[in-house]
Amino acid sequence: MQNEPAPGLPTARRIAAVVASRAVSAREVVEAHLARLEDLNPRLGAVTVAFADRARAEAASLDHDLAAGRDAGPLAGVPFTVKENIDLTWSATTNAWHGAEDAVPATDAVVVRRLRDAGAIPIGRGNMPDFGMRWDTDNDMFGRTLNPWDPERSAGGSSGGDAVAVATGMSTLGLGNDFGGSVRIPASAVGICGLRPSFGRVPRAAVREVPVALTLQQFSVNGPLARSVDDLALALDVLEGPDADDPVSAALTDPVLVPRRVGVVADPLGWGVDPEVAASVERAARALMDDGWELVDVDLPHLEETIVLWRRLACTDMLFSLGPDVLPLPLGRSASRFLRDSTAAAVPYESAHEYADAWARRAVIGAAWRRLQRDVPLILGPVSASRIGPPDYDLAGRGVGDRTSGGDAATMAWRDLRLTVAVNALGLPAVAVPAGLDASGMPTGVQVIGPPQGDRIALEAARAIEAVCGVPAPPSAKEGS
Repeated sequence: MQNEPAPGLPTARRIAAVVASRAVSAREVVEAHLARLEDLNPRLGAVTVAFADRARAEAASLDHDLAAGRDAGPLAGVPFTVKENIDLTWSATTNAWHGAEDAVPATDAVVVRRLRDAGAIPIGRGNMPDFGMRWDTDNDMFGRTLNPWDPERSAGGSSGGDAVAVATGMSTLGLGNDFGGSVRIPASAVGICGLRPSFGRVPRAAVREVPVALTLQQFSVNGPLARSVDDLALALDVLEGPDADDPVSAALTDPVLVPRRVGVVADPLGWGVDPEVAASVERAARALMDDGWELVDVDLPHLEETIVLWRRLACTDMLFSLGPDVLPLPLGRSASRFLRDSTAAAVPYESAHEYADAWARRAVIGAAWRRLQRDVPLILGPVSASRIGPPDYDLAGRGVGDRTSGGDAATMAWRDLRLTVAVNALGLPAVAVPAGLDASGMPTGVQVIGPPQGDRIALEAARAIEAVCGVPAPPSAKEGS
């Protein structure tokens, strides 16, 4: 369709170039984004709080530095949003939960600091479900984020606010995180790009005195959302690298030589896939083949065991971390329902022996995937086996139709996201990239999964898909809409 997605909405690289050359001031860039935010956000609910005064002040400071001949950084003047669960020293880290309304931290998260040091300007906070526990974006504190393509379809979650802000031009980059698809799902739902980096590549929240559940340590990573694959790569250049406060972060680089071979998995486990989703995978596969990649069939080792393990471990930890004996206030209504539905269906581990054995099995599975990816480095497949559903599609009894005749929408969503959550269980990098529009005019997305630390290899393949299959800006992003 076109090489640069969302025509009329500039990329981060373009903004940084014109600001650095002083063709456009950082203040002008910020004002344009704030105007879009003021126009679109009351309807879409993507940004929970705007940092208008702070953004203007940081833009003025950057313009002053440029006028004095100083280097403004690779992201000079690029506005970005920050998810509600990432620390900022001037804004509470609420996790979209009333119990943390006043939780203003003493330090910025290192990922925020790195973006700001690179010249990027925080413009607001992105909405999320409370504690990021859902695959939709809604909470009692800030309300729902709407999909700018169609308000009757979910915006995805849990980084839904940042995804919508980026898709509509309220921000240029979004800073989210991905525990079970929370970057890739909303990116796919609104037609933008999202990167879940390799485990350890991008620092997470600082680990200080408060213990963090093991699944959060191992499955969750911070990652960017953007309107182009090139912007994801630019953001990764800034974000990656070790940090003293994150004991698993490390200086990691991509493998030097890998076969240009992609395993195509249109219907993981053969559990069924929507024909429109299968068509998007086929379009992406053709784009890769035309770019010189060899396409092969693969059997992903232990895939069903992997996703069951992810779900049972996650739900076991959620019960321990988010139960009423831990939190001073209850979760929001929708998060409570999701926790109830998910944990009941997942059958959490009841003994330390079961829990420890699950982590031991994860190592065996990870080794099998590493052996596969030595020969077939990349895996191409759907983000979700179904097109994005209506709001609350992941909650029982809310607009899920005949697909959940048993009432277990959380299980149906998990089944649809089987390839996505496997990535989290194994700590692999994955890039969500648009793959055109479906018959209803909604964006479709696929993901390219790399080998451990193969982030840039996956980004390279995603660029080839984007060049052929990119989608335009959503209707709600157009001027005067």
